[in-house]
Amino acid sequence: MDFSSVLYGALGFLPGIVWLFFFLQEDSKRAEPKNLIATTFLWGGLATFVVLPLQIAARYFLLAGGIADGNWLHVTVLATIEEILKFFAVYFWISSRKEFDEPIDAMIYMVVAALGFTTVENVATVLRATSAPELLTLRFIGATLLHALASGIVGYYWSRGIIRRKVLTYVLGGLFIASVFHSIFNYLMVMWGPSLRVTGLLILLAFVVLRDFEELKKPSEEEGFLKGRAATGA
Repeated sequence: MDFSSVLYGALGFLPGIVWLFFFLQEDSKRAEPKNLIATTFLWGGLATFVVLPLQIAARYFLLAGGIADGNWLHVTVLATIEEILKFFAVYFWISSRKEFDEPIDAMIYMVVAALGFTTVENVATVLRATSAPELLTLRFIGATLLHALASGIVGYYWSRGIIRRKVLTYVLGGLFIASVFHSIFNYLMVMWGPSLRVTGLLILLAFVVLRDFEELKKPSEEEGFLKGRAATGA
C-alpha cells in the first residue's frame, strides 16, 4: 500500500469526524461521556460488517427475482437494512445505561453511530477510488450527512416513543420514515448523480432534524422521558 492510499484512507475519517463535532454541539445541556460517544461511534462502524453480508444476500435474492440494481425496490431494501442495523447497534449498547437520561440522547447516539457507520464506508470507498479528493467532497455533503440525518430521525421517534410509552410503534415509524428518505436519496443519486436537486433533499431533511433536536430540548420533555424509561425500560 503506497503513501497516497494511506493518506486517502486517513482522510476517509474526516467527513464523519467533522459532522460528529457539529452534531455534538446540539447536546449543550449535559454533554455525553466521551467514552460512550467513542464506543457508540465504534459500534456504528462495526455494524457495517453485519450489514454487508445481509445486503449481499438481499441483493442475490432480489436479482434472482428479476429486480435489477437501481430498481426502486432494490434501493429501498438495501437502505432499510442499513437503518435497522444502525438502530440495533445503538439500542443494545445504550438503552439500558444510566447516562441515557435526556430526550435528546436518543438522537445524539443515533447520529454518532451513523457517523461511525458511514466513516467505515468512506474509508472503504476512498481506498477503491481513482479520484479520492473529489469523492471525499461528495461524501461529505452526500452520504455522510444523509446517514446522520436519517439516524437522527430514528432517534427522534425512539425518544418520542419512550415519552409516550409506545416505543415499538414509534421506532417502527421512525425506521420507516428514515428508510424512505434514505431510499429516495439513493434512488435520485442513481437517476441523476450528484445534483442540486439531491442536495436540496438533504437541506430539507437537515431542517427537519435540527427542528427535532430543538423540540426535544424543551424542559417539559425530560420528565416524560425519564418516566417513560422507568415504565418501558427502553
